[in-house]
Amino acid sequence: MILFLLPRFSGGGAERVSLNLLVELHNRGHLVGIIVFDKKGPLLSILPKDLPMYDLGTGKLKRSIIPLVKKIRQLRPKVVFSTFGYINIAILAVRWLFPKKTKIWIREANLPSISLPNNPCPKLMNILYRLLYKQSDRLICSSERMKNEFILDFFIPESIITILPNPVDTEMIESSISPIERFDNEGVCYVASGRLTYQKGFDQLLRWFSALNNKTATLVILGDGDDKSKLIQQSNDLNIQDQVKFIGFCKNPWKWYAGADVFLLSSRWEGLPNVVLESLTCGTPVIATSESGGIAEIASQVKIGDLIVTSTPSIFINEMLKIKPNPSKKMKVSLLPKIYNIKHSVSILERLMRY
Repeated sequence: MILFLLPRFSGGGAERVSLNLLVELHNRGHLVGIIVFDKKGPLLSILPKDLPMYDLGTGKLKRSIIPLVKKIRQLRPKVVFSTFGYINIAILAVRWLFPKKTKIWIREANLPSISLPNNPCPKLMNILYRLLYKQSDRLICSSERMKNEFILDFFIPESIITILPNPVDTEMIESSISPIERFDNEGVCYVASGRLTYQKGFDQLLRWFSALNNKTATLVILGDGDDKSKLIQQSNDLNIQDQVKFIGFCKNPWKWYAGADVFLLSSRWEGLPNVVLESLTCGTPVIATSESGGIAEIASQVKIGDLIVTSTPSIFINEMLKIKPNPSKKMKVSLLPKIYNIKHSVSILERLMRY
């Protein structure tokens, strides 16, 4: 059994990546399961009813260690798959309590060089990454940039690192696009999506959108998070409240991606942003910050203009100004490279499982 580990079924990109892999492995007949600290969250609905799910009911990591060890000793999985840095650290620290044959595969969701300095305990996390990550049986990275950081900055042996492109269920997304949604004010329609937190940079996105000084332009923001009320207040302060629509968490964000003229990624740090891949699947081009992880690698694989990586706010704003409105309700042609199709990613996992 491959046992996936998540804190809960939140709507973030890291959770979606893990669940996409989990469900596709299950559909292919592999023995898989998932352990969560709390079974709440919007992504619970995508879990097949016959897929084993173990809810520890502990809520937080510090209350989960002992119940987690007991459950893993009971289930004796071949592999434990974890994708959050703080949980990766914890399970590697206590792996001596797991059955000896159980392997630990950890996936890193964000670029360490940018994400760790923003951690509440950056020096401690740097030390723990260096000490513990090399003890994993497999370190899964989403980009060459991330892989190189782990080799050069954290001294992780290249032999245990695998690059796994973020898996996108293109067939599911394409079947979910219709009917297309668009916030139209006879101008350009921009869309952005993610947790409403400092990391995702929606505060700076609102400033950049305001700088356009275009009353016909609109901005759709999908997602929930701790900063929602502050962002709504900020849009009022900038006098753009009538042009910005906060949708909240959306089970089908792809119809909004497809309806927009361009997707905006304003993140301060990322790993390999899933929302970019999903937007490209919907045929919608992307403007992104250079801090967004392995974004440049995606840009090198698509046609010029489909994904624009910007190095400064002024360049980001300038690229926004170049977009022209195209309010068609027809489904657009996918811009996503085939390497990010879920079938390709799961095939890589299947090869690893043979060893």
